[in-house]
Amino acid sequence: MPYFLIAAAAVAGIAALTDARTGHIPNWLTLGAFGAALVAHFFAGIAFSHSLSGGLMALLTSAGGAFACVLVPAFFYWRGAIGGGDIKLFAAIGALCYPMNGLEAETYAFIAAALIAPAQLAYKGLLFQTLGRSLALVVNPFRKPENRREIPAEVMTWFRLGPSIFVGAALTVLMHWGEQR
Repeated sequence: MPYFLIAAAAVAGIAALTDARTGHIPNWLTLGAFGAALVAHFFAGIAFSHSLSGGLMALLTSAGGAFACVLVPAFFYWRGAIGGGDIKLFAAIGALCYPMNGLEAETYAFIAAALIAPAQLAYKGLLFQTLGRSLALVVNPFRKPENRREIPAEVMTWFRLGPSIFVGAALTVLMHWGEQR
């Protein structure tokens, strides 16, 4: 059973609850899980390989998972599309799951967000307005400055990504259920 995947889903579940309630993912959760993942993988690597080099390799692979899982979210953060807590949560999941499983969870999370966000906007009656604003944001760079459509910041729609990240982590656990490590 992939225990590190279960830990990642548990961390993502707690993050989803706090994100849904408060709009924030706490640092103690994300940074704590990240640090715990590095330490746990180091000692698990030593236990399985019976050598310090095995522990160091597991530690580096865990750090590599965190790095791989923050590349795309960091771009989205830079563009103002997601919050910093989401990036730290992706880093923690990458550190817990290693690169491939972390990226798998991230992919499922973005797919879940792509399905949940339009449904949520439609429920609130904001889908078509948001699509129109999104189109304007995409087209604006290609327009002459005097023809650009200004989108006020107060009408921009914000989506809490924590629950989608939990869906991605949970799906990754389900896809790997029963595997031996």
